[in-house]
Amino acid sequence: MNNSGKKGFYFKQYEEKGTSPFDKLFGIFKELITHTSGDFDEAIDWLRELDKEYELTDENYTIEDFIEDLKAKGYIREEIDAEGGSGLGITAKTERAIRQQALENIFGNLNKSGAGNHKTKAAGLGDELTGEFRSYHFGDGLEKISLTESLKNAQINHGIGSFELTEDDLVVEDSTYKSQMSTVLMIDISHSMILYGEDRITPAKKVAMALAELITTRYPKDTIDILVFGNDAWSISIKDIPYLKVGPYHTNTVAGLQLAMDILRRKRNTNKQIFMITDGKPSCVKERDGTYYMNSNGLDPYVTEKCYTQAAQARKLHIPITTFMIARDSYLQQFVDKFTETNQGKAFYTGLKGLGEMIFQDYETNRKKRLK
Repeated sequence: MNNSGKKGFYFKQYEEKGTSPFDKLFGIFKELITHTSGDFDEAIDWLRELDKEYELTDENYTIEDFIEDLKAKGYIREEIDAEGGSGLGITAKTERAIRQQALENIFGNLNKSGAGNHKTKAAGLGDELTGEFRSYHFGDGLEKISLTESLKNAQINHGIGSFELTEDDLVVEDSTYKSQMSTVLMIDISHSMILYGEDRITPAKKVAMALAELITTRYPKDTIDILVFGNDAWSISIKDIPYLKVGPYHTNTVAGLQLAMDILRRKRNTNKQIFMITDGKPSCVKERDGTYYMNSNGLDPYVTEKCYTQAAQARKLHIPITTFMIARDSYLQQFVDKFTETNQGKAFYTGLKGLGEMIFQDYETNRKKRLK
């Protein structure tokens, strides 16, 4: 759906067999609530518009019935605003449902691992058995010893007449490390993320929600922190992602990188990485006296050099930066190329459609680093 002069949504009509009227509407509602940054009334207004165009409901189940079911199922609740007025707002249950839908939409076509942790290729004092055996070494835990294989060795080495078991007979089952990854996801919320008639912030939010849901459910030993950067940079919680809005901001990439590295310095995991989703050039830095230097005209060397300095600092800390640039401007690509070379990280020049899959694949690749 895309009406002239209004924020547009592309709606594809579908109905799976056995889908209840509530589930059909709820799937659309979750998409709309993400687009409207958690504004329930606006989402319902859009749902009514879609209902008029695509006849989503009938006399047996109306939008009003759907709203009542949302209340009954705990997806919405009455809220009091700052001025004392009342209205309906989404609950934590809805926030979780949105993240799960984002995960399924973006990553659902990829294979899932059963255990929820990725292995490295390094064998040693790890926490997952490989099925292979090796000789006992001093320092191996007793729980690692394979009694069956050790007793077999004792009988072969000393005979069965009298039982004798020595250290040379002991066998342990080898194990592998499970790598742990600390990730910071940086999201550009500068004004350009909604300029030129293209909504770029909603796909970024969906990726953030999907990545957060992926890590917290499939890789519980990993950590993810999410920050946004405009004129400044600040951390947000996972539950805040659906409500994220673009501000009238410039792009202070330096502040975002500084905060990301501060976060990762406090992590104990060996593997650390930064993902940065941006569509605009760096155009702002904060000076030591608290003022801001801003320049939106082209690439300002004063700003870009500070970005390169942060990229080099991250490299010294062994923190790779993967930049997902949602833009095709050649001069921006030149900046990202130099930024990436300085960090020895990665860069993807991507449209909005494939953004989630690319981040997921890169996350999976980066997780498979060997622990040193």
